[in-house]
Amino acid sequence: MIFLTEFQKKVYNVVKKIPRGKTLSYQEVANRLEKPGAARAVGNALNKNFDKKVPCHRVIRSDGSIGGYRSGTKKKIEILKEEGAKIKNSKIQATNTND
Repeated sequence: MIFLTEFQKKVYNVVKKIPRGKTLSYQEVANRLEKPGAARAVGNALNKNFDKKVPCHRVIRSDGSIGGYRSGTKKKIEILKEEGAKIKNSKIQATNTND
């Protein structure tokens, strides 16, 4: 049995709503949780994600760079490209969602 903190559950719920081909930054996820100082904690929560229904690959750094991924950044880039994200010089090109 996997134990999730309330914070992890909230992070995963926000991330589940990111549409295919779109991204949010760790900071944007933190802001949606009304925890603007928690961008690093968002990353830590996503690093512990094992639920395939949580598309943690859609969360990137604020500067548009890819950021970390449990299966490696090459895999993260591959998945994002398959979903239609535009990547140039290892940075996402304007795919943020305003939902």
